[in-house]
Amino acid sequence: MAFSLFNFGKSDSNDSKQKVVEVKLDQIVPNRYQPRQVFDKEGIQELAQTIDEHGLLQPIVIREYEPAKYEIIAGERRFRAMKLLQWETAPAIIEKMSDHEAASLALVENLQRSQLSSVEEAQAYRRLMDLNHLTQAALAKGMGKSQSFVANKLRLLKLIKPVQTAILDHRISERHGRAMLDLNEKQQREMLMRIVNNRLTVRQTEDEVARLLGRPLPSEIAKQKAAARQRELSKIAPVAEPGQEASPAPAPANDATPAKKPAKKAPRKKNKTKPAKQINDARLALNTIKKSIKLATDSGFKVTTKESDNDQSYQLVIEIPKKQ
Repeated sequence: MAFSLFNFGKSDSNDSKQKVVEVKLDQIVPNRYQPRQVFDKEGIQELAQTIDEHGLLQPIVIREYEPAKYEIIAGERRFRAMKLLQWETAPAIIEKMSDHEAASLALVENLQRSQLSSVEEAQAYRRLMDLNHLTQAALAKGMGKSQSFVANKLRLLKLIKPVQTAILDHRISERHGRAMLDLNEKQQREMLMRIVNNRLTVRQTEDEVARLLGRPLPSEIAKQKAAARQRELSKIAPVAEPGQEASPAPAPANDATPAKKPAKKAPRKKNKTKPAKQINDARLALNTIKKSIKLATDSGFKVTTKESDNDQSYQLVIEIPKKQ
């Protein structure tokens, strides 16, 4: 989809383009438009071990930008792993591409395959728009994304560089950054220090930003909404107190009929009353986990976390070294 939109990556009848050749590693350089700025060293080491045990399953793709000098189009992680293994040459497919095509393909290839950080993804979208003179709508269509998704990512580029770097380094999350979008540069810098030093959660950050801007606190608004929902639920399906049963309505009196001795009732099993429907909020679960992490760190454990989110879910990776 994206390949046809940007007019590159089309197949060629010349079979030599797809021929795998051996190219010296010292003749290859990374792509200058590589969107990934932070490479996981442990991940590269694991990839190197896999390549060492099973071989390179897929050659890298390069282009010759000068005689006997090549630039990576796709496969920089594999390239780094081969360098770590001290290989002299790399299996590669050499493609003929212009600077424009090489830059665009490198960006698209990484957007489709790599788990880029939100800032890296935003920077890649911006470069693709500039290189190909695309609107947000055209870019979103070519990448198979909604326009609102692309627009929200691009908004992160309005953050000052220190905040963007903190997101890249996983010191704060994308949602921390989004909370600071309405602050000026000085306020963003000060808020970043508070988040990092005091380990503020996203909700705490949103509240602090609201205080700075004189706005209602998001946490209070959320509580009010939750209480309103609970009241509505109670009106629809009132719930009895645990262990209590509704009293039957008294029968109307009839003087003409003699009173009958009430029949002995068989003991009833207590009905388990269903609890009131709870208001589910994924952020509440996320904050509960973060509080547990803070308790662990306060107890002296070394814990590192990597947090990200998207339209469907929050992702939180927790690493606790076995040797403390």
